[in-house]
Parts: sequence; structure tokens; C-alpha cells
Amino acid sequence: MKWYLYRSGPGAPAFNMAMDEALLEAMPRLDVPVLRFYAWAESAATFGYFQKYSQVERATHLRPLIRRPTGGGLVPHESDWTYSLVFPAGHPWYRLKAPQTYHYVHRWIQAAFALLGVPTALASEACSSSPGKCFAGWVKSDVLCNGRKIAGAAQRRTRTGLLIQGSIQPGTNWPARLHWEHAMIQLGTDKFGITWVKFEPDAILLECARELVERKYGLPAYNQKR
Repeated sequence: MKWYLYRSGPGAPAFNMAMDEALLEAMPRLDVPVLRFYAWAESAATFGYFQKYSQVERATHLRPLIRRPTGGGLVPHESDWTYSLVFPAGHPWYRLKAPQTYHYVHRWIQAAFALLGVPTALASEACSSSPGKCFAGWVKSDVLCNGRKIAGAAQRRTRTGLLIQGSIQPGTNWPARLHWEHAMIQLGTDKFGITWVKFEPDAILLECARELVERKYGLPAYNQKR
């Protein structure tokens, strides 16, 4: 079972969101799931597609504020570990209901932390303490460590594919991010039978991402549209 592994490194906030949407749009052409690990060239915050800008701008000092292509709440990107998973419409994960994909992804993350000696648990029920902030409370199947939410995700499903965007807020004295990425890759092979193929975006994908920056994610009018 072939999957693409895409380590895109640090990117501008608008480009990070644009690339995830570009990958989703490219699923009919790529027709292979993609696991992308990426970072942030500067501090920023992203917020869910359906959130109101006037609310999130008062909830964080971080700028820029970028509207995600997925739902969910406000997520700070200062020292977090971010990833995305993108599936074509014909893939078994695409056919799962949203709570199932959410659970599967976080169970995978939990297993990776177990390999690194970091004890975590999946939330059995929701606990909301600050509406609109992704990491102020948690929902069922979020990843918890010492009573704190450390991993959350949001999804977007279209007729051509499924995009999952996730963030991990690391604790002190944790293993390096690269060790967690290696654990995720190893488990993908051992548990899911994945054969990883290194992925580099072609000119078509890069141009699509650049266009999305120019007409959506890089524009205040888009990010502040509601």
C-alpha cells in the first residue's frame, strides 16, 4: 500500500494552508494518500473555516491569523508540530465517518508517543473550557497527556478527497520532533502495511498553492470574510 511522505519543512503561514488545500485538490491526479510534516517560518495562528474573525482576533496576540480550509478552533503555531493527511476519494479512510477518522489518526499518534516513552490517553468524552480555542478544552478522541490536550485535528471532506490537519503542542523534556515523525512512519509500515515513497511537489502543485495564497490565504479580505 503506497503512501507519499512529504517533509516540506518551514513555510509561510499562508503557504502552509494553501499547500494543504492544493494537495486536496490534487487527489484525483495523485490518487495516493499523502502524509505531510511541516513547520512554520514565523509564529502565527490558524482558525477554523467557519469561525468569526472578530472573535478569534481578540483571543490571541499571534499574527498573522489565517483561516484554515478545515473546521475546528483557534490553534497557535509557535512551537507546535503540524502535519496533514490527505486521502483520495477511493481510499478506505475516505469512506469512514468523521469521528472514526479522527479516532484512527489520534490512536496512531498515541501509539507513536508510546514508542517514545510518552504516556498519553485518548479523551473518552468532551471537556470544553473556552469555546473557540482548540487547545483550551478537548473533544472525544483528542490526545491527552497529564490532563492536558496535546493533539487535536480538523477535517474537510470533498467529493474528490479528505484533508485532515493536525497540531501537537509538545510538553517539556519531550523527545525531539524528528523522533516522533520517525515513530509515525515506523507505525505506518508496521501497523498499516504502508510503503512510503518520498514526495516532492511538481510544478502543477506548486503553482496551485501559489494561486491559493494570492487569491485566498494571503488576503486579509479572505481571512476576515466572516
